[in-house]
Amino acid sequence: MDTIIFDVDDTLYDQARSFHQTFRTMFEGLFTDKEIDQIYRVSRKYSEILFDQSEAGEITQFEWQTGRIIKACNDFNIPIDIEKAEAFHHLYVEEQQKIILFDEVEELLEALHKEGKQLAILTNGEEKHQAKKIEQLKLTRWIPAENIFISGTHGFAKPKREIFEIMEEKLGIHKTKTVYIGDSFEKDIIGAKQVGWQAIWMNHRKRKLPENAAFKPDQAVYSAKELLELFVGE
Repeated sequence: MDTIIFDVDDTLYDQARSFHQTFRTMFEGLFTDKEIDQIYRVSRKYSEILFDQSEAGEITQFEWQTGRIIKACNDFNIPIDIEKAEAFHHLYVEEQQKIILFDEVEELLEALHKEGKQLAILTNGEEKHQAKKIEQLKLTRWIPAENIFISGTHGFAKPKREIFEIMEEKLGIHKTKTVYIGDSFEKDIIGAKQVGWQAIWMNHRKRKLPENAAFKPDQAVYSAKELLELFVGE
């Protein structure tokens, strides 16, 4: 592969860690780590649904940011109001300013950079929020700023083919020599495969492959260690 493109959230770092810490603070130790992880998984499901609605102009960004935790808590009969949901979101944003790369991802980026591979980022989200995460992770050590694409900047979000095609044009990449790595089957794998890229599913949450899926990943890995070994072993 000549070009390797990465998603950010829950692909380069453990997004659950920020959620766990926020949840423990807001709910003062009332839940076990296993219970919080179950709530986290449900909140991510709702986050994806509400993000799409926000992108379509059906709800506000605020409703997306607060709605995902409200809906997840409702599923587990956990009392929460809009004020607490807003406080949860603000604390979650603060916790995300402490994120760090998976150790193996840092090693992988270093190795690929030394090999002279073209590296890039494609992430969904609001421009300033995602830019803060990218800055916190110090990704420009390996990836030039002009190779970083945030959906909020361009007006198209994964899995819409337009954002992938924008990258193709800007970076001059060759479809069959490009691979995209992400954790979301619906956003990342389908998005990349529909435009003819290869795709690696970073499935460290061990999600099931959807039945009758129109596309399948070229590879699936279940940890950052496996992802590193996939490339280092080439």
